[in-house]
Amino acid sequence: MCVTVAAALGHPPSRLRQFEAACLLHDMGRAGLDPVLFGRIWSWAKEQKIPTRPREWRTRYPQTPYGRESQAFIAQYGSALEARGLTLTPAVKDHIEMRLGFARRLNKYLRPVKTALDAVDIAWAPWMERIMLYYYYPEKLERAAAWTHQLAEILVACEQLEAYSNHRRGKDYYARAEESFAAAFAYLRQLTSQRIVSQPVLDLICRLTREGR
Repeated sequence: MCVTVAAALGHPPSRLRQFEAACLLHDMGRAGLDPVLFGRIWSWAKEQKIPTRPREWRTRYPQTPYGRESQAFIAQYGSALEARGLTLTPAVKDHIEMRLGFARRLNKYLRPVKTALDAVDIAWAPWMERIMLYYYYPEKLERAAAWTHQLAEILVACEQLEAYSNHRRGKDYYARAEESFAAAFAYLRQLTSQRIVSQPVLDLICRLTREGR
């Protein structure tokens, strides 16, 4: 999906090859995910209107030191989780880290993969990791080249299009069961209003979806 959009926007083949690798690896920060446990934690947090992404956490709690969002979440809401039967075991803390400490976890699991990419003749570049982190850490691309920012927007938009329209992904990651294209595009419009996804990227995805591409 991402490569189709990026190709339509004129990105060169060599860049598309790296982009495709980054897209395939973008969820490495969730290696070892238990969908049931993940859903229990984050569905509850969403119900309670608790921020579930680092950028949202820092907006609500600007006093939290950068990169300490997971620890702040546990300190503030750990007792409430335990009251719901979610004892703060290493596994529970790790699943909290999968969202609020995603950058650390992604970096950890990408290390061996970067070396392995050499074997299939794909050159690793720092921008690849930054676009993987864009949804949670948009500030990492504040001074990036326009083309890098556009690829990050495409990855976020296509990921969310899938997440909100694909029943299996909704069930596995978000404990949802009512996915639809209407819900997907409604959320993409929210991301556009938040300036996470630009209007040209959204417009192109709408057109390519209508065309069945």
